[in-house]
Amino acid sequence: MVKIISDSSSLYSIEQAKANNLEITPLSVTINNVTYKEYEEIQTEEFIDIINEGHIPVSSQPSIGEVIELYNRYPNDEIINICMADGLSGTYNSACTAKHLVENSDRIDVVNSKTLCGPQRYLVDLAVKLAEMDKPKKEILEELHKLMETSQSYLIPKDFDFLVRGGRLSHLAGRIGALINLVPVMMLSEERSKLTKFTAKRTFNKAVSKICEDLIKLGVDSSFKIYISHACIEELANTAKKIIENNIENADIEIKKLGPAFTTQGGPGCIAIQMIKKHSILG
Repeated sequence: MVKIISDSSSLYSIEQAKANNLEITPLSVTINNVTYKEYEEIQTEEFIDIINEGHIPVSSQPSIGEVIELYNRYPNDEIINICMADGLSGTYNSACTAKHLVENSDRIDVVNSKTLCGPQRYLVDLAVKLAEMDKPKKEILEELHKLMETSQSYLIPKDFDFLVRGGRLSHLAGRIGALINLVPVMMLSEERSKLTKFTAKRTFNKAVSKICEDLIKLGVDSSFKIYISHACIEELANTAKKIIENNIENADIEIKKLGPAFTTQGGPGCIAIQMIKKHSILG
């Protein structure tokens, strides 16, 4: 059987992952001079409370040593490690480095998912299901790569400063946006390696409606899974859900809470809207 592993950008804690026949390496966040593993040592609510006290957070990928330890835990198994998008984090590069530092490294495939959060979780769930069906590693990888090309992600940050500090937006653009009180929308670039500006609207509802226009243009319908993930602002996530449902008939939407690492990039109160084509096995 092929063993599936991933990182906590897939919105899985270690405990939740094990219950789903999966292994996870957690991302870390540092705030107020203390470093925590997300989901294991700090939850999003507590993390946001510390941010609101005036502390600035940073995030980091799992250490190479942690990934090596996980690879070595399954010395006789084939492994697929599904990482968050290369370019948005060093997680993929760390996983590749760790692969070459263990014995029999050919049994390990590291996958740049070209996405994160909701769609990454979907890819992980699909890989686990296919592995449980005793599908060979080659077939699992082929199915993952097909779906990866169908995903897209949009981010509505609450605060421009988080995008500026994370290098996702220039200081000038952030200053202008804040002054004219716009609601910015970022999206993953065509190569899926960075966030780029998608649009900016006067209101949140108009921003979500513009995302809906793009989703429809991309052919998104009930055959896609849509994720709305939020940094502890469920009411706004539900508002986005209603807008999408009004624009896309029978939309399959799931609401998730973002972890501390992604909250570091989008800021407290941010909303991510993402989609990926559904696979017949998961529905």
